Amino acid sequence: MSAQKPATWAYSEDFVGETEVIERARLRGEELGCTPVQPGVGAALRLLAAAARAKAVVEVGTGAGSSGLWLMAGMPSDGILTTIDVDPEHQRAAKKAYAAAGIPPQRTRVISGPALEVLPRLTDGAYDMVVIDGDKPEYPAYVEQALRLLRPGGVLALDNMLWHDKVADPAARDETTTVLRDLGKALRDDDALVPALLPTGDGLLVAVKR
Repeated sequence: MSAQKPATWAYSEDFVGETEVIERARLRGEELGCTPVQPGVGAALRLLAAAARAKAVVEVGTGAGSSGLWLMAGMPSDGILTTIDVDPEHQRAAKKAYAAAGIPPQRTRVISGPALEVLPRLTDGAYDMVVIDGDKPEYPAYVEQALRLLRPGGVLALDNMLWHDKVADPAARDETTTVLRDLGKALRDDDALVPALLPTGDGLLVAVKR
């Protein structure tokens, strides 16, 4: 790796800057301990939502709303974000962030509860994009639900898929790392998907459902 590589990564991570509202939401998320997406990941999510013309998006892990703000910035003006989180305090912070950004309340469905109880109630094939950023051990179960929810051509995005640089280290075999490593390989090898693993943030795995 060249000596310049870390500087190149830092440049690309900050290439698309946060709006003031997104920055405030991210900082609030950090205060709440919910590990918000970094600007490079947010910019990628916005791009994916725009490319897919995603009018119906599901997000697992609301946090304090920064990822939702990125997504809605890429969605059409009539797009609806369904966002799920088990922590009501996180969701209260997210609603404030959405309001501060001038997003009409009808553009968001903020659902409190465990994602694995909420996702099965959503309609098969009705969503253009599903973003997963919840409990890491539950990622495989989230993905199973997400693939059911996505229409053909829909986009799946999973954050933290390099997990603090541990996924690429074969000596790292803790439970979370192993779950994410095995899941990434399974998605890579699934003929029903067109996948890529982006080294932005903590690793963003994206895939298009054929």
